[in-house]
Amino acid sequence: MMKHGPATHFEPIAVSSESTVVAEYVAEPSSAAGYQSEADLERELIATLESQAYERLHVTSEADLITNLRLQLEALNQITFSDDEWQRFFTEQVSSANAGIVDKTVSIQEDHVKLLRRNDGSTKNVRLIDKEHIHNNTLQVLNQYETGTGEGGGNHATRYDVTVLVNGLPLVHVELKRRGVDIREAFNQINRYQRVSFWAGSGLFEYVQLFVISNGTLTKYYSNTTRRQHVAESSGSRRTRKTSNSFEFTSWWADANNRPIQDLTAFAKTFFARHTLLNILTRYCVLTTDRLLLVMRPYQIVATERILGKIQIATNYKKLGTLDAGGYVWHTTGSGKTLTSFKAAQLATRMPGVEKVLFVVDRKDLDYQTMREYDRFQKGAANSNTSTAVLKRQLEDPSARIIITTIQKLATFIAANKGHEIYTGHVVIIFDECHRSQFGDMHTAITRAFKRYHLFGFTGTPIFAANSGTGGNPQLRTTEQAFGEKLHTYTVVDAITDKNVLPFRIDYVNTVQVGQVVDKQVSAIDTERALLAPERISKIVAYTLEHFDQKTKRSQAYTLGAKRVRGFNAIFATASIEAARRYYNQFHLQQQDLPSDQQLKIGLIYSYAANEALDDSVLDEEGFDTYGLDASARDFLEDAIQDYNDLFGTSFDTSAQRFENYYKDLSMRLKNRDIDLVIVVNMFLTGFDATTLNTLFVDKNLRAHGLIQAYSRTNRILNSVKTYGNIVSFRDLEQQTNDAIALFGNRDARGIVLLKPYADYHAEYSEKVTELLDRFPLHQQLIGEGEEKAFIGLFGAILRLTNILTAFDDFAGDQLLTERQSQDYRSRYLDLHAQYRANAVAEREGINDDVVFEIELVKQVEINVDYILMLVEQYRQQRGDGDDKELRATITRAVDASPSLRSKKDLIEEFVDSVSSHGDLDSEWQAYIHRRREEELQTIIDDERLKPAETREYVRHALVDGTLQTSGTSITRILPPASRFAPDGGHHAARKARVLARLGSFLERFLGLS
Repeated sequence: MMKHGPATHFEPIAVSSESTVVAEYVAEPSSAAGYQSEADLERELIATLESQAYERLHVTSEADLITNLRLQLEALNQITFSDDEWQRFFTEQVSSANAGIVDKTVSIQEDHVKLLRRNDGSTKNVRLIDKEHIHNNTLQVLNQYETGTGEGGGNHATRYDVTVLVNGLPLVHVELKRRGVDIREAFNQINRYQRVSFWAGSGLFEYVQLFVISNGTLTKYYSNTTRRQHVAESSGSRRTRKTSNSFEFTSWWADANNRPIQDLTAFAKTFFARHTLLNILTRYCVLTTDRLLLVMRPYQIVATERILGKIQIATNYKKLGTLDAGGYVWHTTGSGKTLTSFKAAQLATRMPGVEKVLFVVDRKDLDYQTMREYDRFQKGAANSNTSTAVLKRQLEDPSARIIITTIQKLATFIAANKGHEIYTGHVVIIFDECHRSQFGDMHTAITRAFKRYHLFGFTGTPIFAANSGTGGNPQLRTTEQAFGEKLHTYTVVDAITDKNVLPFRIDYVNTVQVGQVVDKQVSAIDTERALLAPERISKIVAYTLEHFDQKTKRSQAYTLGAKRVRGFNAIFATASIEAARRYYNQFHLQQQDLPSDQQLKIGLIYSYAANEALDDSVLDEEGFDTYGLDASARDFLEDAIQDYNDLFGTSFDTSAQRFENYYKDLSMRLKNRDIDLVIVVNMFLTGFDATTLNTLFVDKNLRAHGLIQAYSRTNRILNSVKTYGNIVSFRDLEQQTNDAIALFGNRDARGIVLLKPYADYHAEYSEKVTELLDRFPLHQQLIGEGEEKAFIGLFGAILRLTNILTAFDDFAGDQLLTERQSQDYRSRYLDLHAQYRANAVAEREGINDDVVFEIELVKQVEINVDYILMLVEQYRQQRGDGDDKELRATITRAVDASPSLRSKKDLIEEFVDSVSSHGDLDSEWQAYIHRRREEELQTIIDDERLKPAETREYVRHALVDGTLQTSGTSITRILPPASRFAPDGGHHAARKARVLARLGSFLERFLGLS
């Protein structure tokens, strides 16, 4: 039974305004000695939380959990529910049978004030959480809460480690593993909870907003979206687009100097400090319009709070309109500046006296991207504009609090509206990517026109004296001179160390000796013309086509005869419009002889830039101006866009609006991997983010901030397969690369920012493959759990090394496992994965919690249905001639080595046995799968007495989406009608769990087969 009295409240002596992120954390010397069990870790964590004014809660059933929730909400809202009122409120506003993870996240993030209908007919607002006075909220800690399989329980009995309740709702869950265990297994265990129990009963654990995983030594946190999306993506649906959510998106906590706080006790003292945790939950989470919950990282929170602090201090000390009222944030490219700026802008609009927040960008394409990102965070938050007339209306509209505009539009407005009243308003101006282009006359016009402003700049590559170059306003040569003091720094070294962005791997490809044409007596323009020699361009294109699949990590299934499986995609950066045109023609010419399914889908984009041959450190802004192009360049662009139209069924051209729409469509197809390669001059090299892009081919001079900006298009994290950004340079940029890394990292940054040489990885790979062949020969069985785990760890290491080595040209022909050996070892690896996964689902405690499988990497060499059908075609042609037995064994071996096909093995083998001697194989396959799918679904419908039409529609959506909808009306609609409060309510919940389990197996079995 639950042990509780009246809710305990800790009255703060004073409400603190201290920073959410500790300025500097000095770890205390560890007093722990010897072995520390998971139970010891749990006790230590709970003791730390209790010392920080968390109330210890002891409950053993959902009824107790609900009773405690009632007490906490009564205390928070200073009301007393009657039993009827509570039942009504809990059923309609809290548990709601139709609500799932998304709905409950909305209840915390956006709709935390609920309406209570009282017995006397009146209504009252009831807060689930107090966001204005965060210390009014109650924090409790609960451990070893157990769910069963009866009376509304889940598919399997589960016991949760540690849960933090805010006002009685479980909002943070902590999963622990003993020291030495990979914390990814804690991540995996939370995924299992989502499948089998979080939704059970009243679904209160679907309120969890944040997860914390730890093995004592290492501790990370992440939002419920990361967990939910990862589970949805693991289904393997060919129709499901991968998004950027997996274990790679878990985050370290850190102090304001970016030093990670990884030890569990240190993490608990900082992250779980009352004001810190409540600030994160109430201020530093963002629920996007896509209903994805983003939790900010510590450096983003620090930067946001320093901007807000600067606004407050400058206002109090009457510093408005000076450099002292603002500053700049140096956060490396790819670290999430848009989220930081959005949150800073959003919170700034809530500060007393602030009338407007202007978010200023320097290019139309970045304007589009940033506006789109802002709009994704909060619909309508960004009132983007298309003209200075619209900008004028927005500046005069009190309800338009956040406005996105370009520096050019703002400068035009200023020139046309002398003495406008907005200039005397209290305005926060935030510049995204505050490069040198903003240091000239337009910058001066803005700072002269506005009188009561704060000026803030975000940049991943600041301008220092060392890279200031020439041009612009001579009085504004550096970022600090233009925007004020640096408020926070998070460099590329910090981001790579934290695994928030990827390191780079660079190939310097000398297909032609360029040095012959580089003569210091020859002008840069003449040199560029010489570099356009047809022979050189032809060889570069040949290299790119030959190595494209390797660099972009297309599935090796392609080399086995299957159709191409999409990996990543690439940008090809050229030095001029003329170069872009020549490369576009040459690519089309040289891939004409390739089969159509092996030809790359290639796009081209450029527009007029005033200074095409600018300083190498600057990527000049290409807007959407095609009218400035000469007739030949514009005609060529028209033809290239028509090629694009023919490929995708679109209707774009070079007229102003249609060209802008072409840019938007092309950028989306890059992100969706619908296009393989885009040839550019400067477009897409700054401000463009696509996690699916991993390779940049470079045939242009780059240095300093321009180089880092261009390279950084490739290093966004996505999953365990994408481990680095790939740069293929056809010019010798090694010194420029080293200089840029030193400038924007530090002198020792090269070893962090760039991958090690090929020989280092291959030596380790060779050592491990030798150990594999000697210790685990294929003809010997693995004996005992110790051998199994040793094999899993060793083969996983080989998979990780192979994933890196495959992008090196030297690895071709240097593999040490034959294709057949690789398949057989993958098959053994997957056998163990199935065995250990079954154990993990059935576990009461952490059995096998020290085993982590690299399934995403196995899928890199996935065998797909197209390849199997090709083998079946060969098999039926050779059936009876003596070679068919080996071919049949090849089919079985291929299926066993495939993570997605193993569960479909009996279907494939039955089809092979029944296939006709003649006829269309694909039609026979589709008819066979359709028949078997209908038969098996009908069996489930009959056994569980499901509603036939609703069930078929539910399954149809699941097959399209690649995942089952486990909560909300979708699942309840297919079940026989029953009330959770009826006597058979427990049986109803058990049936729901059983149906989900059976439909989950059905989905896994038939997904991707048609």
